[in-house]
Amino acid sequence: MGLEKLIPLINKLMTVFHTVDGAPPIELPQIVVVGSQSSGKSSVIENIVGRDFLPRGAGIVTRRPLILQLIHRTSDSSSESEWGEFDHVPDKKFFDFQEIKSEIERETDRVTGRTKAVAATPILLKIFSPNVLNLTLVDLPGITKVPLADQPADIERQIREMIEIYIKSPKALILAITPGNIDLANSDAIKLARKWDPEGDRTLGVITKLDLLDRGTDATDVLLNRVIPLKLGYVGVINRSQDDINTGKTIRDALEAEQRFFQTHPAYRSFADRCGTPFLAGTLNT
Repeated sequence: MGLEKLIPLINKLMTVFHTVDGAPPIELPQIVVVGSQSSGKSSVIENIVGRDFLPRGAGIVTRRPLILQLIHRTSDSSSESEWGEFDHVPDKKFFDFQEIKSEIERETDRVTGRTKAVAATPILLKIFSPNVLNLTLVDLPGITKVPLADQPADIERQIREMIEIYIKSPKALILAITPGNIDLANSDAIKLARKWDPEGDRTLGVITKLDLLDRGTDATDVLLNRVIPLKLGYVGVINRSQDDINTGKTIRDALEAEQRFFQTHPAYRSFADRCGTPFLAGTLNT
């Protein structure tokens, strides 16, 4: 049985074994998204889903694990062909993705308060859409080093320990998000992944912000797996900038711009078919 057929069964088991401390009594295959603050982690997830639905802002925005189950459904002519469902709000379908964003914020604040503290209690969200592949992603707080005024002094330790709960399982695929404009050797995501996956057997690197590199530089060696080799390699993506988001650039337009970037860039066009969000989503689904 292929992974695509196994994912719906895994999703059902994950819902059954969903526990308050984020550690299920049995280990289930899942894709764990890891990255530092401002690495583009949320944008990567939104691009895969094709919708804006994650909270944004300064500091730590993701403050509880979000277990995101993407469920492909057959397209129809209904205007309500996409929706979300939360485990903590039974029998309600959220057709407005801005309402999904607000519900994530409300449920986060319910457990953590309005501070920037983090909590290990996960939020379970299912998204049904004809535009997604069957995937289960776990979005975790971004790694930070300097606590804000209303955060505990050991916030970095708390976040790292929370991440390790998920990535230490040999059944977890680690999606390590790293901005292209930093040295890969300094990547917090790669460092943490190598602690629990030293051979790089179950880590897939995602390189963001390639459009922000200094003129005359590129990340070809990283993307071709020549710097810190991983069995699953690296995928380059281009996310929307904050200005793109503020001016209303849609994810569809952003994905088209991403495709043009790789197809026309002199350093990347020879392997453009192995870059971009669609290739990333397809890789995760196989």
